[in-house]
Amino acid sequence: MNSYLPELMKRITVHSNVMAGRPTIRGLRFPVADILELFADGMSIDEILIQHPLLEREDIIAALYYAAANLNGSVRQGIKTKRQ
Repeated sequence: MNSYLPELMKRITVHSNVMAGRPTIRGLRFPVADILELFADGMSIDEILIQHPLLEREDIIAALYYAAANLNGSVRQGIKTKRQ
């Protein structure tokens, strides 16, 4: 496990009034699932960053870790859920 994983996971946020409560990147209207779809479409990290300049490399890595943890059933309760 990556030693800076807790810091990365702070980038994944769930706000009840943002994107219908779906996990997003840093509270932006950019769902984690969209990043996964970009990879599935064959885009590289660098291509994603060029196409979506609000994203940072760490956002993409956090999304991948989040997806893996979710599939493994080990999503940590540290993900902040906020009501706006």
